[in-house]
Amino acid sequence: MLNRETFLSYATIAITTKKVAASGFPMLLTIHLLLLFAIYFNSKTMTNRQTGFLSDRYIRSFAEEGMIAPFEYDKIRKIRFISRELLRIDAPAISFGCSSYGYDLRLAPHDFRIFHHVPGLIVNPKAFDDRCLVSTEFHIDEFGQYFILPAHTYALGVTLERLKLPSNITALFIGKSTYARCGIIVNTTPGEAGWEGFLTLEISNSSGADCRIYANEGIAQALFMEGSVCDSPYGEGKYQDQGNAVTLARI
Repeated sequence: MLNRETFLSYATIAITTKKVAASGFPMLLTIHLLLLFAIYFNSKTMTNRQTGFLSDRYIRSFAEEGMIAPFEYDKIRKIRFISRELLRIDAPAISFGCSSYGYDLRLAPHDFRIFHHVPGLIVNPKAFDDRCLVSTEFHIDEFGQYFILPAHTYALGVTLERLKLPSNITALFIGKSTYARCGIIVNTTPGEAGWEGFLTLEISNSSGADCRIYANEGIAQALFMEGSVCDSPYGEGKYQDQGNAVTLARI
C-alpha cells in the first residue's frame, strides 16, 4: 500500500508527464527524469520515517504530549535529597530519565510491599489476599533513600512516573543491568497501546544476600515501539488507569 507521500509523488509525475508530452518534449527523456525525481523523493521520505524503537527525539516529543510525567529530558546520574537530620545531600544515582532509545523509570518512595509467608495462606491470582504482603521500612543515609529487599524474596513497587501510551505506541519494561548484577530481577512487562497509569513493578531478589532498592532513582527501562494505530487499544482493561500505589493481581 502506498503511503501519502509516495502517492502524491506519483500523481505529480503523471500530471507533469502529460503536460510535458503536450509541449513536444521527448517522452522517453521526460519519463527518465521524473523517475529519478521519484526515487530521490521517496528515499528522502523513507530516511525521515521513524521505524522500530523510538529514539530520544521521538520520546521527548511524545512526552510533551503527555506520554510520560514527570519527564526528564536527559539521563540523570546524581540526586539531591534531604537527610533525616535535615541536611541537604548530593549523591550518585542509579540513572533515570531519557536515554538514546528508552526511558529509565524511577521507583516511587511511598509504596513497597514484600511477600511473606502466612501459615495456611495460598496465593490465588484469581482471588488475591493481600495478607501475604507487608510494607517495609524506608531508610535514608548518605547513599540515598531506599528499601531493603531480603534474600530470595519478592516485592511489589510502583513507578514515580505516570504513563499514557497512544494507540499507536506499545512499550516494553525491562530491568536495569546495575540491579541485575546484584541479583535483582525486575519482571519484563508489556505496556499495551492505549494503556495509562502508574506502572506496578514486580521485583525479585534472586541472590543469597539482602539488597538495597533505591527510591526516586532508576529501577526499570521503558522501550517504546511505534506502529499503525491498532483496532483494539487497551481501553477498559483491568489494569487501566492504575493509581500511584501498588495494584494487586486481578481478573
